[in-house]
Amino acid sequence: MKIVSRNEELIRDALSRIPQSSSRTSLSSCNKLLRFEDISAAAFKIQYGVLKTPCMYSRLSKQYGMDIYLKKEFLQYTGSVKERGVLYLLTSLPQDQQRKGVIMALDGNFSMAVAYHASELRIPVFVIMSTSTSPARVKMCREYGATVISYGATAKDSQMHARRLAQENGYLYLEEEDSAVYLSGLGTVGLEVYEQVPKLDAVIFPAGGYCGLLAGSAAALKHLNPNISVIGVESESFPVLQQSLKAGHPVEDQACSNHHFYGDVSGLCFGSNSLQLTGKLVDKVVAVREEDILISMLRLLEYERAMVDAEGSIGLAALVAGKLPELKGKRVAIVICSGNLELHLLQQCIARALTLDNRVCRFSLVLSDSPGDISKLLEILAREETRVLDFKQERMFVTSEFFTVEVICTVETRDKIHTAQLRNALLERYPTASWMER
Repeated sequence: MKIVSRNEELIRDALSRIPQSSSRTSLSSCNKLLRFEDISAAAFKIQYGVLKTPCMYSRLSKQYGMDIYLKKEFLQYTGSVKERGVLYLLTSLPQDQQRKGVIMALDGNFSMAVAYHASELRIPVFVIMSTSTSPARVKMCREYGATVISYGATAKDSQMHARRLAQENGYLYLEEEDSAVYLSGLGTVGLEVYEQVPKLDAVIFPAGGYCGLLAGSAAALKHLNPNISVIGVESESFPVLQQSLKAGHPVEDQACSNHHFYGDVSGLCFGSNSLQLTGKLVDKVVAVREEDILISMLRLLEYERAMVDAEGSIGLAALVAGKLPELKGKRVAIVICSGNLELHLLQQCIARALTLDNRVCRFSLVLSDSPGDISKLLEILAREETRVLDFKQERMFVTSEFFTVEVICTVETRDKIHTAQLRNALLERYPTASWMER
């Protein structure tokens, strides 16, 4: 049965003006009309290969004054929503190409998803990684089943080597782009959210340069209900999508970062298909600060026990930053798309987020060098129900008067109000106390 919708005209019109390039070496030749039927077909084909992730009511709802439902895509086997597009892409390859294999030169979520699903489909898969790639990512990619080859000092060196090997051996060189096949796989998120949460008012997605998830899911959601608001969120430091929409074509933001914290949030805009669909079907794109992303990560860890990365938490960051006041009292779904934060970054992110959230603070003051005065300070901290994280004493370089000690103390508090109470109590007893700003 053919499903007809007036929104298909929007999708058809958006894609009809896209210039088709023949210079790409991967799957651009697969670009065609992105119809609702394509997304439905993708959902049917990948249903047993990827997890139908839960979209659950969140305890954060009361805090932000709306009914929040979290679509937990970070629960996919490789921790990323990109498995959906990757699996549909791989199963759509001709059999002779599946026998020859695929090759990549990336170290992100896309590569992890290809490594796992290609191995499951018995497709030979090779990943070229630069020597600067973290050992943890190399190990993980090998565990998913890929043959990993270290080559070159930069990502560009690895890409050139991968292309050369693809040409010499008949492998298909894969890089993340916005072919209709890949977008259809990603668009299945929109189908699931619509099915799982009735009477939706809005759905929030991560955006940035790689906006395939936003574009594909918008196509599905707007077909099913044109009244659902589709919102994209990107980093204020790398507003690639907003710049590209304003320019009418993909732009390269020179400020884009290769730091693993940002992931695809800071990537370059990679395709006209996604951009055109986003311009036609997405209601709003907002940008948030790094501080908002970090606090969002903290909220998800505390309230949902979800350890997610910047890309996964950026949707909630729009609510943390107060960028979407029109959603108050509405029913809102947020796609938590990725949970691949490297362990060495986790500690830094949480420590910084606690400070930004006024939950960890530091002060210094000068006391007489006697046990009694230090004991009185500790009594005040205990009475104010704070937890002492660090307590340092400096005697040799104190420049005030003799026989004094400078105390530098780091404490944990409950929230901003508790921090203000502690500050007032200390200043009442020690007027010269210096509060170290974050």
